[in-house]
Amino acid sequence: MVETLGHSFYCHIVTQRFLLYQLLQSLDQTVCPLEPTGSGSSCSFVHSGTPSGILCANVVGVSFVAEENYEYDLVVIGGGSGGLACAKQAVQLGAKVAVLDFVKPSPRGTKWGLGGTCVNVGCIPKKLMHQASLLGEAIHDSQPYGWKLPQPEEIRHDWATLTESVQNHVKSVNWVTRVDLRDQKVEYVNGLGYFKDDHTVVAVMKNQTERELRAKHVVIAVGGRPRYPDIPGAAEYGITSDDIFSLPNAPGRTLMVGAGYIGLECAGFLKGLGYDVTVMVRSILLRGFDQQMATMVGDSMVEKGIRFHHRTRPLAVEKQADGRLLVRYETEGDAGVTTAEDVFDTVLFAIGRQAETGTLKLSNAGVVTAEGGKSDKIDVNEIDQTNVPHIYAVGDVLYRKPELTPVAIHAGRIIARRLFGGSEERMDYADVATTVFTPLEYGCVGLSEEAAEAAHGKDGIEVYHAYYKPTEFFVPQRSVRYCYLKAVALREGNQRVLGLHFLGPAAGEVIQGFAAALKCGLTMQILRNTVGIHPTVAEEFTRLAITKSSGLDPTPATCCS
Repeated sequence: MVETLGHSFYCHIVTQRFLLYQLLQSLDQTVCPLEPTGSGSSCSFVHSGTPSGILCANVVGVSFVAEENYEYDLVVIGGGSGGLACAKQAVQLGAKVAVLDFVKPSPRGTKWGLGGTCVNVGCIPKKLMHQASLLGEAIHDSQPYGWKLPQPEEIRHDWATLTESVQNHVKSVNWVTRVDLRDQKVEYVNGLGYFKDDHTVVAVMKNQTERELRAKHVVIAVGGRPRYPDIPGAAEYGITSDDIFSLPNAPGRTLMVGAGYIGLECAGFLKGLGYDVTVMVRSILLRGFDQQMATMVGDSMVEKGIRFHHRTRPLAVEKQADGRLLVRYETEGDAGVTTAEDVFDTVLFAIGRQAETGTLKLSNAGVVTAEGGKSDKIDVNEIDQTNVPHIYAVGDVLYRKPELTPVAIHAGRIIARRLFGGSEERMDYADVATTVFTPLEYGCVGLSEEAAEAAHGKDGIEVYHAYYKPTEFFVPQRSVRYCYLKAVALREGNQRVLGLHFLGPAAGEVIQGFAAALKCGLTMQILRNTVGIHPTVAEEFTRLAITKSSGLDPTPATCCS
């Protein structure tokens, strides 16, 4: 529906431009080609006999200024979610836009198509594999519900079928994305971009030829790629999230190096698909998230049979004669550092990501990265401008901003509306909801308990919490030990909610609606006065009554009273 409305608006703009063109011709004026070069909130055409920049006509909502030096109103470097959203919004507002996108193969040779990390090697294939693992659990759960199935030991998963299905879907999205750009008149350039100067972007094509594109505005949306540790054998024999979703052979016994959300999500679905998984944790789980919840996520994964090596880091990866991988590692214990080794079929590194700014030649455009140029990420102001006013940045390339697809999409659209629609909107990066798709999902929005305490003091906050029992877990007798939620609120006044945290099934679906409520100033009184939908897990937020400070047991005796 949104895309349909956007297309209708675009057609309306084109019609307005054509009628205006006819009007000017009837007045016996020579007009410039109808190519937009947006720079504000009015639409302008230039008399070809006058100096560049003289306004001849206006249409409210769009701006076209003939500036002979600029071939495009906007060039977007990067064809991921944020860049594409920005480009499409811009053309709907009448701008002439080109998008550059080029995927460098991973060290293992993995390549993919248009659409960026989310579509190809991120959110979409991850969620599909997470769903595959949940279905495996549901198959076993179905037997106590009366479904007659083969014996559990006869139920097996086929990795090749899964990867083929996932990749078929990904490729279909690549195709639809390409067609959508064509239909919306966004020029797609399959080339690796870099700056020649602050208005000129050079696209290096597959055949190594170069093409220059001059634009009034540039948006950097190149995203990031996984990092490898600087140890022998890591890049030669290890893989990352760039590779796992199209891995040709079943991963077998897997070592997951890293305990951020990517590492834990991959570990979770691999275990759910029946593979032996060990997670190597250098410091803490889920850095940046609420640490009570992070610990519970880890404990719930241990309950599923996933092993964790804490305070441990790899030293080297060696390939053995049988093709398996010998990993040497060290563990820091109370008695000192010990070394050990183990053998795995697959080693997946999930130790963080780095922005793809290294090949952009930012210095040619005068763009300085964060931390005085020491960081690979880009710092922006409140309207996502870099230190060069007509160059913007969006998405995972940003410094200390949420690295989430919906954030990039929203920010990209706002940039386009500011440049070509006369909007004064600004991206709000605060209180963005997110979910970690571990076997027991963790969804949250707002402040962690630690962040709330740091901002308001330990005595300035109140934490309401509870364990709960999902109804669908009863019959198969699934563990409810880690089904838990909490609301972090101010202690005084109407107790405005600062953060919400939920660990359990369908956490993303649960937390989304509450995220909107939190944006609207949700208070504990509003939560308590909301009648929940029964029996659901989402209703548990409306039943929160016990505070941590009370010391009372937050475990419910029954589900219906």
